[in-house]
Amino acid sequence: MMRFLAIAATVVLLAACTESPQTLGSANRDVAPYQGTGKAFVAAGWRQGDKTAWESQLKARMQFGQNDYGRMN
Repeated sequence: MMRFLAIAATVVLLAACTESPQTLGSANRDVAPYQGTGKAFVAAGWRQGDKTAWESQLKARMQFGQNDYGRMN
């Protein structure tokens, strides 16, 4: 009985170490981030495919949204 429990515990531990393969589906493409996803839910002022609008949105996010020093002072 003790041997069975040891074998079962070993199998469970080894099964937890496996990882399923992570592959991309056919719908995913490798495109530039500013090209967008084709969805209607985007930030106001940003147009999909416009690189300068993308860069200005990132700059505004860094200055106003994700910069804790600027928000606190």
